Amino acid sequence: MALNLAKRMAFLKASEIREILKVTEQDGVISFAGGLPAPELFPIKEIEETTRIVLEKMGTKALQYTTTEGYAPLREWIADRMNSRLGTSFDKDNILITHGSQQGLDLSGKVFLDEGDVVLCESPTYLAALNAFKAYNCQFIEIPTDEYGMRMDVLEEVLKKTARVKFIYAIPTFQNPTGKTWNLERRRQLAEISARYNVAVIEDNPYEELRFEGEAYPSVKSFDKTGNVLCAGTFSKIFCPGFRIGWMAGEKELIKKYVLVKQGTDLQCNTIAQMTIAEYLKKYDIDAHIGRIVKVYKQRRDVAVACLEKYFPDGVRFTRPEGGLFTWIELPPHISARDILTRCLEQKIAFVPGGSFFPNEHKENTLRINYSNMPEERIEYGLKIIGQIITQSLS
Repeated sequence: MALNLAKRMAFLKASEIREILKVTEQDGVISFAGGLPAPELFPIKEIEETTRIVLEKMGTKALQYTTTEGYAPLREWIADRMNSRLGTSFDKDNILITHGSQQGLDLSGKVFLDEGDVVLCESPTYLAALNAFKAYNCQFIEIPTDEYGMRMDVLEEVLKKTARVKFIYAIPTFQNPTGKTWNLERRRQLAEISARYNVAVIEDNPYEELRFEGEAYPSVKSFDKTGNVLCAGTFSKIFCPGFRIGWMAGEKELIKKYVLVKQGTDLQCNTIAQMTIAEYLKKYDIDAHIGRIVKVYKQRRDVAVACLEKYFPDGVRFTRPEGGLFTWIELPPHISARDILTRCLEQKIAFVPGGSFFPNEHKENTLRINYSNMPEERIEYGLKIIGQIITQSLS
């Protein structure tokens, strides 16, 4: 018997990345698909020791319910970290602990979106954010980007003529999927436009600390004079993703709204995970740990870029990110990355076609490559094969 489901289920689809990751679980597959951190860099011994300390000293609290807002010492650390690195002025009450930054995106949909509302986003943008917002039956308008970030002239024209815009979603630093970083002026302009048109900004910032080179910029939030900008962050990329601990940061009255909708979702995040992270941050040097991650990822980025230059044919364009986890590849217009993927999977090599990162007009001649998760020799072998298949398709 067919049950009467909510209308939203008719247009929700499985994440293409997650479906491809199922294939990559097979033995011998070289995967450029997921944004997976390198597992050999997880601080397993330190987490084991930290968990022991938490259970010995605070076991009854660590195994008990906690507040929806999250463990206060962890929220204080996040606020201080954001203030020192991103130019914000937060305290713990500006922070809500979430199940990864992904939950923060979903809660943003709950807080802001009614059916038919409009979300403005970069073109292309993060696939899982699109999936989170689609659940609220919104519409998307893509704003083109160049080497400096989202085009502010186009953004302002769209805001002038478009009703029911609820927020602008942006990833200004090492953007997913392109790896691009906005310059300082675009960040300042976004905050100014947000204030002028009284529209919220969701600033997603999971990769900011993974910088290999170049100048670090303050966040969009640091230019925010009206309280319209909210920030999503996570420990998944700088510590370990399995804890699923992230946060939303913003003005206190807005964060209270997020707390209300989170109470209807899951009540709270994992208590012992929060306390373990907080204890680790007291006992160990997180900056030294991030430094080790950055060193490895830079080496892998360098190998990936060198392989793209060596093995990919003329007419293929790609980004050279200064940090983060991804590079973005554009093939000639008549080449479909999905067709390339089909042939690559026969060679046990996987990546994510780029079409799904566009909410409206899919550009199927694009693909995203992750370089953080594999050793250099596998990166070179996999990209060599992809390059050969693309060259064959062109000929």
